Amino acid sequence: MKFNHRLAALVAVAATGAANAATTPIDLSPITSAFSDQQGVVTAGIMAVAAILAVIYVSIKAAKIVLNMLRGG
Repeated sequence: MKFNHRLAALVAVAATGAANAATTPIDLSPITSAFSDQQGVVTAGIMAVAAILAVIYVSIKAAKIVLNMLRGG
């Protein structure tokens, strides 16, 4: 089996990149600083939408269970 120099170089570059990525954290502050949550308004809005979707899901599931009981299934 011949030694593949291209494969060895690729593995070396990948290993170096992986080691560098493991030690250097990603800085997302330029992206996240554009968004400001004024007193939790955005968070409260997202939670409200999630609660509405949960209620709709539970209502549909309950209706299916009741209909199956009425059908005798």
